Amino acid sequence: MPATDAPIALALTPTRELTPELRAYFDKCQEKLGFVPNVLSAYAFDPVKLQAFIDMVDDLMLSESGISKLEREMIAVVVSAINHCHYCLTAHGAAVRQRAKDPLMGELMVQNYRAANLPPKQKAMLDFAAKLTEHPAKMEEADRQHLRAVGFTDRDIWDIAATAAFYNMSNRLAAATDMRPNPEYHTMAREKPSQKQ
Repeated sequence: MPATDAPIALALTPTRELTPELRAYFDKCQEKLGFVPNVLSAYAFDPVKLQAFIDMVDDLMLSESGISKLEREMIAVVVSAINHCHYCLTAHGAAVRQRAKDPLMGELMVQNYRAANLPPKQKAMLDFAAKLTEHPAKMEEADRQHLRAVGFTDRDIWDIAATAAFYNMSNRLAAATDMRPNPEYHTMAREKPSQKQ
């Protein structure tokens, strides 16, 4: 990966004027994270595509669901690990560390989720996402039934599948464009929070 400030390897010029809604979204990222994620900067050449990406990500990762926000980030990491997506592993690995408040668990998720000490329900969810990523043509009723057996509803199964499917698409776009993670992601949530006594 060449050293550069560009978010991707394609020469796509960001639009000069974002809509007020998109400008507010970028400002909110700057306020909450201290930077604008490069994936947003990469999409900024086309406000329609950028808005569609934001809408999909916010719906998948932040809306009401039986799958927690941490679990959705875990799915993104497992899919991205299988696909060797540098951008998404870096960004969503940081999100797992932050949401779990556990840097070790975040690292295990990035390296091999099977090595993390996960409850059986979360392990089943991630096994499903992994199989959907590696062998989508081999998905069958037994896979869905296993999720039901550990306590997931059919709506939960939809959300697990939609999240895994989205990150498979996103990983491939990141790979095709050499999307580069913001350096700030590498140092986020690396220390375990101190326990109050």
